Amino acid sequence: MARPGAACPPPARRVMVAARALLFWALVYSYCGVCACIAGLRLLWSIGRRPGETFRWVVRENPPACLNDPSLGTHCYVRIKDSGLRFHYVAAGERGKPLMLLLHGFPEFWYSWRHQLREFKSEYRVVALDLRGYGETDAPSHKESYKLDCLIADIKDILESLGYNKCVLIGHDWGGMIAWLVAICYPEMVTKLIVVNFPHPSVFTEYILRHPSQLIKSGYYFFFQMPWFPEFMFTLNDFKVLKSLFTSQATGIGRKGCRLTAEDIEAYLYVFSQPGALTGPINHYRTIFSCLPLQHHEVIMPTLLLWGERDAFMEVEMAEITRIYVKNHFRLTILSEASHWLQQDQPDIVNKLIWTFLKEETKRKRE
Repeated sequence: MARPGAACPPPARRVMVAARALLFWALVYSYCGVCACIAGLRLLWSIGRRPGETFRWVVRENPPACLNDPSLGTHCYVRIKDSGLRFHYVAAGERGKPLMLLLHGFPEFWYSWRHQLREFKSEYRVVALDLRGYGETDAPSHKESYKLDCLIADIKDILESLGYNKCVLIGHDWGGMIAWLVAICYPEMVTKLIVVNFPHPSVFTEYILRHPSQLIKSGYYFFFQMPWFPEFMFTLNDFKVLKSLFTSQATGIGRKGCRLTAEDIEAYLYVFSQPGALTGPINHYRTIFSCLPLQHHEVIMPTLLLWGERDAFMEVEMAEITRIYVKNHFRLTILSEASHWLQQDQPDIVNKLIWTFLKEETKRKRE
């Protein structure tokens, strides 16, 4: 609603705004239709080649041993008062140490941070969260419950429930998107921000509209707008798409990386093969077009951006553009042989870079 006395926008401007909105949503739904057609053709091809295998879906009854490895930390739960949701997380390191909060991407869960849980527990209370709708965290059924405002509020509420008022915040992929937004909306709660393979959200929304190549790489954002069909496609051939994301030459962990073991893959299959386990994660994407672009942009805390140059989903040019939105010390490191799954692909290098950044900032403060 306009403020009393405020001038109304001229009719020509209102028409232009409406036209841009119409074109934007026409683009969204048109591309959604294209992605659906491509997925449908792939489904028909799979049925024609291996009809018996296409619809095979094995629900894993028991978790692999790696998910209960005591060296990774302790499984914990916290219920948020405002939303009433129960969140699952794995925590390593002594209580009372500075908090390091880890936010995973899609299609991942807390286990994607296993290398960091082991590494940083000596000096931090390291908490790897299952985001809303993932793993053992509660999954609201309505897609409106996954708006960015809700996801940002989750992190704020969890921080307070853990007994902290600030943290080192680290996010990868979609968790990186949330980490940027928490840093923008609640800067007092983030002492240092570390993001892995996701640009500042404003860079992403501006870049994708100007570069068709990135629009194609982000086609799954549009595909996920459809109800139930994306979840169905993931289950085909006993989650072949999920396995391929982490292991194929095109999208998987780099050839020089730390390969996922068979048990690691089984951990992902155990979590996402459960009935309904994919709807919450995909719902994160189903409200994004109504939440972006941002009204506020600036990040005011020291920021480290790590990027795998062989990322099949995000173009590396966005990493450098991100610099303009950080009004503090900003460090960007691009790893030439690393994939999108950077903290699992090159854990030793990633951990070393994070340590350097954290200690560099501590030294900077003392000086």
